Amino acid sequence: MMTNKEEKYQMLVRQIDALITGETDVVAVMANVCAAIHEEMGFFWTGFYCVKHKAGTDTRELVLGPFQGPVACVHIGYGRGVCGTAWQQRQTIVVPDVELFPGHIACSSLSRSEIVVPVFGGDGEVVAVLDIDSRELSTFDDTDRQYLENICRLLSQTIFK
Repeated sequence: MMTNKEEKYQMLVRQIDALITGETDVVAVMANVCAAIHEEMGFFWTGFYCVKHKAGTDTRELVLGPFQGPVACVHIGYGRGVCGTAWQQRQTIVVPDVELFPGHIACSSLSRSEIVVPVFGGDGEVVAVLDIDSRELSTFDDTDRQYLENICRLLSQTIFK
């Protein structure tokens, strides 16, 4: 039996697939994906951080991309916080209580739980992470993980191939 959350995600995946099919502008696609997830699921903060080179260096960092919600941190280092750790480990990280995550970067004191999903480019490298925060503890579970990973796979196959 499907939960209401699963039904919402199924509709969301279809909507996002329709939104991004044939689109070629990365920023526009990421902006619409954020808006669709944020609107449908009602999360506190939904956005992308993109892997970019730090100006004038060979160092890469995550830089704030399209998002929905309050203002956010702009730069996140490799392996730092939940986003940087998901990038480093190349896997989704679900954090039931951000206060208990070592090195958590608190862009907002209202954020209580978080999920971060890496987005891979055609070369297999992480090109961005999808970061979602909730005001409630333990918001994210395997259902969120499964569907958000599916959405990020769609992005990898269409816009980041």
